[in-house]
Amino acid sequence: MPTPIYIIEEQKLRRNLTLIAGVAAKADIEVILAFKAFALWKTFPIFREYIHSTTASSLAEAKLAKEMFGAPAHTYSPAYTDEDFDEIVSCSSHLTFNSLSQYERFHQRAKGVQIGLRVNPEYSEVGTMLYNPCAPGTRFGVTADKLPDTLPADIRGLHCHCHCESGADVFERTLSHIEEKFSRWFPQIEWINFGGGHLMTRKDYDVELLVRLMHDFHRRYPWLKVILEPGSAFAWQTGPLVAHVVDIVEDKGIRTAILDVSFTCHMPDCLEMPYFPDVRNAKHTDECNPTPHATCHIYRLGGNSCLSGDFMDFWQFDHELHVGEEVFFEDMIHYTTVKTTMFNGVKHPSIGMLHEDGKLEILRDFGYSDYKNRMD
Repeated sequence: MPTPIYIIEEQKLRRNLTLIAGVAAKADIEVILAFKAFALWKTFPIFREYIHSTTASSLAEAKLAKEMFGAPAHTYSPAYTDEDFDEIVSCSSHLTFNSLSQYERFHQRAKGVQIGLRVNPEYSEVGTMLYNPCAPGTRFGVTADKLPDTLPADIRGLHCHCHCESGADVFERTLSHIEEKFSRWFPQIEWINFGGGHLMTRKDYDVELLVRLMHDFHRRYPWLKVILEPGSAFAWQTGPLVAHVVDIVEDKGIRTAILDVSFTCHMPDCLEMPYFPDVRNAKHTDECNPTPHATCHIYRLGGNSCLSGDFMDFWQFDHELHVGEEVFFEDMIHYTTVKTTMFNGVKHPSIGMLHEDGKLEILRDFGYSDYKNRMD
């Protein structure tokens, strides 16, 4: 197969979609796809068999929702701009403001959409501050002490986002804080969006707890429609990023396998967070093993950009690596596909779908024209 390449496995994608659609039905909620985590529009015909809406955070994503998914978006942005706002409205069914000042500036131009306001419950169990939307000093949402006793008449919903690949137990604890802070305004609204980060397709996620939480919430607030907008959950464990070893170099006893992918271009979360991806037939280790021997196959994995830090720590493989062999980074469909860049002119990974009949279809390949057009 051509490398580098993202391979989406249709069978696993449908498995996730079936589970999510089942949760939505059992819990009487709407679950929608967040484009920030997954936006491969050639798979949208499959998604439309299971869900009906998406969430956007920019004009480009809102246009993708309307044009390629076939339905207007639930749109939220930290800050709308004058030049984009009217077109965003034309592509949206719901539009959430991040602040009261943004609401005051734009709400009269938001005709024909349901207006929401993002709120900050000042509670999140996300441990990595880079991903914590409720960290002190956050730029996201309005705290309860800043809301008027009576919401503006055209605000029909509240939106809050507190999670990142979290379990239902975390949502249970978070929900109590949301209600404590904001339930006094619930009689004034029609819907509430609990955001993303609900990783219901992870094996240890307690789906039944989520369903019970939603049933109990509906009993307390029967007039409120509930929306969840996970991103990772849809594409969780649906396929790898495949690379080839193109060279093996050694310095000061450290062996580096240089690949035809790049961490800074294709897996930026590995450097930003950082987190360590799962690599097939290998395990992460903190030791570089400066005196390698035949039974200890430890390598640092290096990208093919010119950034000095374009590498990850050490992996111990179950065999000696050789130039030309494949390296599989597992579970690389969510987020990585939308964060891939062409820094340094490094080639985008191709995108392929492994269909249920076992055939690999190349959905998209990238070349010089893609890099050139980004510079226009």
